[in-house]
Amino acid sequence: MENYILSVDQSTQGTKALLFDGKGRLLMRRDKAHRQIISEEGWVSHDPEEIYRNTVEVLGQVIGESGIDKSRIRALGISNQRETSVAWDRKTGKPAGHAIVWQCSRAADICRELEGEKEQVKQVTGMELSPYFPAAKFAWILRNRREARELLGQGRLCLGTVDAFLVHRLTGGKVFKTDYSNASRTQLMDLAAGVFDEGLCGKFGVDISCLPETEDSDGWFGETDLEGILERPIPIRGVLGDSHAALFGQACLKKGMVKATYGTGSSIMMNVGDKPVFARNGVVGSVGFKINHKMSYVLEGNLNYTGAVITWLKKDLGLIEGEQETEELAYEANPADETYLVPAFSGLGAPYWDSSARAALVGMSRTTGRAEIVKAALSCIAYQITDVVKIMEAEAGIRPEALRVDGGPTRNRFLMQLQSDLLGIRVLVPEQEELSGIGAAYAAGLAVGAYDERIFDRMERTAYEPGMRPEDAGKLCDGWKAAVGRVVR
Repeated sequence: MENYILSVDQSTQGTKALLFDGKGRLLMRRDKAHRQIISEEGWVSHDPEEIYRNTVEVLGQVIGESGIDKSRIRALGISNQRETSVAWDRKTGKPAGHAIVWQCSRAADICRELEGEKEQVKQVTGMELSPYFPAAKFAWILRNRREARELLGQGRLCLGTVDAFLVHRLTGGKVFKTDYSNASRTQLMDLAAGVFDEGLCGKFGVDISCLPETEDSDGWFGETDLEGILERPIPIRGVLGDSHAALFGQACLKKGMVKATYGTGSSIMMNVGDKPVFARNGVVGSVGFKINHKMSYVLEGNLNYTGAVITWLKKDLGLIEGEQETEELAYEANPADETYLVPAFSGLGAPYWDSSARAALVGMSRTTGRAEIVKAALSCIAYQITDVVKIMEAEAGIRPEALRVDGGPTRNRFLMQLQSDLLGIRVLVPEQEELSGIGAAYAAGLAVGAYDERIFDRMERTAYEPGMRPEDAGKLCDGWKAAVGRVVR
């Protein structure tokens, strides 16, 4: 009889439920968006209660609409938007205010207060001190929300990322756990020791007792019947941050394997093996995942504007009506045009980390037109990812054999070929797009014995091979770096 695995991909914009069969094939997907709550100050929040209700609803939809035998569902996996920070009542599960979304910088003043500690924070956590991470967000919650302080005084306060909140609610309050990938992104975990650090918690004013227990990514996260949707509870066994889940779903299981997710922004990750690498040149260290009791560490670089550049072409400039036009226009553009777009609309991410940088079109001539600007916009995605991969190569001392990619822009043949040319390695595009949900499902399915390691061999991929002379690729990259030099300060 057929077995099934459920997974949830809880992302910044919405929640997806995915149903997989016993061979790892995606059978059905259902989505539901949640509100983006933006204050007058520009603070970005989500309602955790809305996210939880949506999670149960979309899981119910894929189970009910698929018509499967519910008794054959073996496990549930969860991938989640990282760094988004939640406070809630351990007893009732009720949130203590809205979640602070990863991109919200309301805790910047707290990080400025700790400026003198930034080197020690980096040495322990592998990451630059930043309001991007939950440590400062938790501190902000404790300073500014009376309800959270009252729960702390009663010994009932939970502080965690979205995965921990969902696990707690789905298990009826019985389990309060996070996995190592999410824990490593809180900026409260000692990266080498793999534990929440008392000293770091003290610096941020966070009571360590409020933090979840840390569990293997394929470990035991309790059981859920999805509020009665299922006749018997199933285990939650695969929990990972979304980028980490994509790394696992892409089968980047060995040292030196690299993946890049092309979303609104981008996450580029390199598996660096069973020992952490503390980078110094614009990329950060984290836990990739802990599977089968084995820790895999990563280097990661995050970019602010990749797919969002295509949205800018469409919605703000009106140069295209749809994403599919960009490929044709890029091929039509004058190959000799030297226009570069540096997409620093909200500063530059890795490896430059210059929040004061501003976007610019550099190198235009009188003949630069619509096609050339579109080509420059597409190309800047490949240049940025190349920058990050090259830094990772230097930091880890590893030359990758291929770049595994996912996300909507990977359907663009011009972009994928340019990416292969600039890096001088193969670029592999999988047939399926839901790599975060796939990674969580694979982790859960492997944990309960529904899948074996052959699951990773079943995904078909399109390969792009480098076709440009290395010296020509080098000239293009030199031009890009000169353009970036015009906007960084």
